[in-house]
Amino acid sequence: MTAPHLVKDPPGGRKAVAVWSIGVAVYFVAVIFRTSLGVAGLDAADRFHVNASALAAFSLLQLLVYAGMQIPVGLMVDRLGTKKVLTLGAVLFTAGQLGFALSPSYGMALAARALLGCGDAMTFISVLRLGTRWFPARRGPLMAQLAGLVGMAGNLVSTLVLAPVLHGVGWTAAFAGSAVAGLVVLVPLVLFLRDHPEGHGPAQPAPRRAGVSGTSGTSGTAGASGGFVRRQIRESWAEPGTRLGLWVHFTTQFPAMVFLLLWGMPFLIEAQGLSRTTAGGLLTLVVASNMALGLVYGQIVGRRQSSRIPLALGTVGLTALLWAAVLVHPGDRAPMWLLVTLCLVLGTCGPASMIGFDFARPANPPERQGTASGITNMGGFIASMTTLLAVGVLLDATGDNYRIAFSTVFVLEAVGITQILRLRPRALAREAARNRLAIPAQTPVQTPAQTPVQAPARTPVPEAEPEPVSGACPLPETAGREAQ
Repeated sequence: MTAPHLVKDPPGGRKAVAVWSIGVAVYFVAVIFRTSLGVAGLDAADRFHVNASALAAFSLLQLLVYAGMQIPVGLMVDRLGTKKVLTLGAVLFTAGQLGFALSPSYGMALAARALLGCGDAMTFISVLRLGTRWFPARRGPLMAQLAGLVGMAGNLVSTLVLAPVLHGVGWTAAFAGSAVAGLVVLVPLVLFLRDHPEGHGPAQPAPRRAGVSGTSGTSGTAGASGGFVRRQIRESWAEPGTRLGLWVHFTTQFPAMVFLLLWGMPFLIEAQGLSRTTAGGLLTLVVASNMALGLVYGQIVGRRQSSRIPLALGTVGLTALLWAAVLVHPGDRAPMWLLVTLCLVLGTCGPASMIGFDFARPANPPERQGTASGITNMGGFIASMTTLLAVGVLLDATGDNYRIAFSTVFVLEAVGITQILRLRPRALAREAARNRLAIPAQTPVQTPAQTPVQAPARTPVPEAEPEPVSGACPLPETAGREAQ
């Protein structure tokens, strides 16, 4: 068995920032489209004449498609590269937003949201891949948090811009006009985005021996493709860090996602008696809190890896505490200070969910990053999808009793915490062993091809010095991380 090779860290720099910014702009627009229904939920119910369960189906189907696409998209990113996947995603979510604007019926609107979810699913994993391909590994947590921050800025645009436009110019004009943003980001994406810096492409898999698949030609190609898919999924899932990342993402993301994506506005207006303007302000507060805390979480995790589990579990515990305080508060309505505090705390859910990728990233080599990220990203969206449906069903069953409906938050948090505590010891043990192997690689090492036999007294020629290498062994994504 050959020893795993070391891979040079990407250089970063201005060009990396420019390329990454193009990808993040596409993700920014995708989030605007994804969250646009959150400020139009009541309008959608009136437009299509549907109840709470049918209204939840919009977001449920969108998230179902999104979650179901994560592993296929991860495989596509690993196989086809970032640019092709991002381009296809931008085309699909733009078509979905335009179709939603023009849909005359509930069924056609559902199909449009499914198409939007399909395109949206191709954006975030691609942006994460750009970060790992263009920036040094030590920047990984910060770049992931920055991507999440830009996504939340898209949510902010939905709340501050799309909501008043919707009520000013109407449904069709607002949603069709927003679809133009998808066309705008397509231009630099097609012209300027590159998958990776020159000389920093992914390692090519070892060639398979002829005859392994049994036949040659088309069937052999199909067999090789199927083998690639199975191998990518199997090897990614076999890593405890990937599974731990999934459950961290599952447990931390969904409370804020459900609140922002659909049920926050109806809850604040119908259950808490707030005006649409005040409710919109609280939704904006969630987004602003998320953006402010994203950089903080990224810096903490980047500097001290041991903070990941405490941050994730602390966020879950605080979120559960504030939701409980709001739901069990005596009287029909919670005081404004408590609702403000809840929204501030919900802002921590997005940054905490990014921690999941900081478990999956170092556990997998570069050629599996897309697949591993896709598995991790499924977690929060599966939880969000489950909660969206459960809240809608319980609202219809209980006569719009939000206290009972939102109690599903605690059930999913309990499931997630159990899985995190179960997987944590093995995942951290594997990561610690990997970091111990990485210590000798911190000093430059020459390969046999770079080091011909020479006299001990000979002075090395500067041009022959080895390139700087990532400190991780066997997985380069752990490079630059301080041992805590």
